[in-house]
Amino acid sequence: MKVPNDIPATEALLAAGNYVADRSLATAVFLALKLTRPLFLEGEAGVGKTEIAKVLAASLERRLLRLQCYEGLDVASAVYEWNYSRQMIEIRLAEAAGETERDRLAEDVFSRRFLIQRPLLESLQPHDEGPPVLLIDELDRADEPFEAYLLEVLSDYQITVPEIGTIRAEAPPVTVITSNRTREIHDALKRRCFYHWVDYPSAERELAILRIKTPRASAALSRQVVAFVQRLRELDLFKLPGIAETIDWNQALTQLDVMTLEPDVVNDTLGALLKYQDDIARVRDTEAARILEEIKAEMQSK
Repeated sequence: MKVPNDIPATEALLAAGNYVADRSLATAVFLALKLTRPLFLEGEAGVGKTEIAKVLAASLERRLLRLQCYEGLDVASAVYEWNYSRQMIEIRLAEAAGETERDRLAEDVFSRRFLIQRPLLESLQPHDEGPPVLLIDELDRADEPFEAYLLEVLSDYQITVPEIGTIRAEAPPVTVITSNRTREIHDALKRRCFYHWVDYPSAERELAILRIKTPRASAALSRQVVAFVQRLRELDLFKLPGIAETIDWNQALTQLDVMTLEPDVVNDTLGALLKYQDDIARVRDTEAARILEEIKAEMQSK
């Protein structure tokens, strides 16, 4: 499938994948697709950054290649490594057959058929359905040397394998980079990307997301859930709930056949919404009851 030709078409593309995007995000996605630039998405955990790459892959009917970053990530895990066991078997077979010419044997065992391609190198290869979607997820968790290594890939979409040479992409992959901002990413990498901060959704957009993601939940319950979560984000919590947690909580409440939020129900299910005990202890009982009273008063006044 071809990339969209304008911003409304991009909004429709994301909507087709059940992703409710505001216009600024759709604009960033459109420009990244149209100008074949990486899209750098930064924001708190659970606001839907990773989901954008998944939706783009599904909607564009492209292969999704995901590189999950972590501390200590190296070239062997992210780019390529040699299949040493197959190489050793090839050497043993060559020796058994009496082939001892070192240069020819070395050239053979370091050919592409012994190369194991990891996501970065695989993203540069041609694919029948078109350039794949490359998701570099949570780059802030990787070490700075690996971040520096990405510059060659993102600058020229090429990777150098010393034994083979430089491998270049015929067409750049659709690249999405995410960061939860546990550390700052260097400007040199950001300059090669279109940047967008993915914020917590407004109440209207969050409610629209719940209608799509939790269709079995009653409209009244979803409105109460959104109102409760929006107020929680005004508190000084260690980890504010993202849209992912809102969806999980609404699903959990629906499974319990809850039709309206009550203090006991909130206390019993806060673990689906908040992930730190200190946050749960702060909200449980008094704070939860206060928020519910405010929500009910506001809804009665409308």
